[in-house]
Amino acid sequence: MMGEPGSVPEARRRWRLAITGSAGVGKTTLAAHLAQALELTVIPEGMRTRLEGGLDLHALGRDGLRALIAELFDEAMARKEAAMAVGNGFVADRCAMDFLAFWLFYGFAADIEATAELARKAEAALDCYDAVVVLPWGAIPLHPDGVRTANPWLQLHYQMLVEGLLARRRNRVRVLNVPADRAVVEARADWILDHLTEAAGSSEARPNGFVG
Repeated sequence: MMGEPGSVPEARRRWRLAITGSAGVGKTTLAAHLAQALELTVIPEGMRTRLEGGLDLHALGRDGLRALIAELFDEAMARKEAAMAVGNGFVADRCAMDFLAFWLFYGFAADIEATAELARKAEAALDCYDAVVVLPWGAIPLHPDGVRTANPWLQLHYQMLVEGLLARRRNRVRVLNVPADRAVVEARADWILDHLTEAAGSSEARPNGFVG
């Protein structure tokens, strides 16, 4: 179970976590919960912030959307670096591979060189995470909110992209796939903490010092 505020061991306050999954699976709620419980910095999802601020993706055109994905990646990486520079752990609402998944989802793979460069940068960024948490598609109802599409099959399409990209890079990052029967945020958080602490007791260390 999560501890009381102020009771978090120092090592856990340096954990670097990212949460991924399609829209509506509970990433933002879980990120806030983990950040509070583990005293970590939250790195918010830039796309959601912009959409809630009134951004119309359809009005951007293809060039504008392409530029936005690159901007979001750079913004998320800068926030990650800023947290790490002062010795803070963090919970990121989306991981580096999400931006490559966005790129592919919106059909920019025809530009082979640009796609390869984004893939290289996203893969390299995985090394900073102690774990990437994947929330399951379809475990909680997807409610229309006027910001994201409520089409579950489009969301499944995205989910399969990001899960597939992470599956190909399991040698670089620990991936925790939360079971579908953990639909309540507290149950999800406890499951994640159990797996992280179990990994921390393993004898095999990851390159960034996390073990598991």
